[in-house]
Amino acid sequence: MAAIEINVMTRQCLAQRIPDRATMERETKAWVDYRNETAKPIDWQFKTEDARIMLKLLYPSVQ
Repeated sequence: MAAIEINVMTRQCLAQRIPDRATMERETKAWVDYRNETAKPIDWQFKTEDARIMLKLLYPSVQ
């Protein structure tokens, strides 16, 4: 979820040139406030069982 939100923030809020830290903090706070007010659920397509299978394939246990 965090990676999704960072990606959205980068595209929606930080895709412009920001002249100074105060402006960045103000813009970021406004974006966060808006996102919190208009929260949308994430439709997870990847189930826990699928994740376990994929992780087992990618990271086999060392014996």
